[in-house]
Formats: sequence, C-alpha cells, structure tokens
Amino acid sequence: MNLENTKAQMRKGVLEFCILSILSEDEAYVSDLINKMKDAKLIVVEGTLYPLLNRLKNEGVLEYRWEESKSGPPRKYYKITPEGKAMLDELKQSWQELITSVNSILSI
Repeated sequence: MNLENTKAQMRKGVLEFCILSILSEDEAYVSDLINKMKDAKLIVVEGTLYPLLNRLKNEGVLEYRWEESKSGPPRKYYKITPEGKAMLDELKQSWQELITSVNSILSI
C-alpha cells in the first residue's frame, strides 16, 4: 500500500473546495493561492492548479481579469462568481456531513 499516494489523493479531493473558499474572501493571483495553500500545509504545484482553475472557469464558478505588472508579464487574478459562491455553500454542507460521517466511523 502506498500511503503517500493515498494522502495525495485525499488532498486532491479537497483542493477545489479550498480554492473556492480562498477566492470567496478576495480575488487572488496564482502565486497567492499557492502560498495560502502552503501556509495551510496543502502543498500544490502550478501544474496541478492551472488545469483546475481553467476547468472551474469553464464551469462558470470562477472568472478572471488581467492586470499589468510592474515587474513582468500581465497577471491573471481569479475571483469567484455567484455560481461559485452557491457551489461553495453546497460544498461546505457536504463537508460538514462528511466530517460527521467519518468521525462516527473513527469512533467505532
């Protein structure tokens, strides 16, 4: 059994939820998202994050704007849409139900 693979899959499973939660507070640049995830001990790399952000944008739960940078190319800032906020609310409810279910099994 590969424990590290299992742990990585668990983190991937909550990545979308965490990204929406971060962006519900304020818009963010990709490096901002990565830093917040690292601060929370959820290591994520750009190669994982960009496809996820693109998919969420295509689903209408995120949008972005370009901003000129003083020290390089323009930056893409992501923010959550009203549809994304509704999705986040549903995910929060599902998360609470999952926590309750898992905790009931762990205490058996």
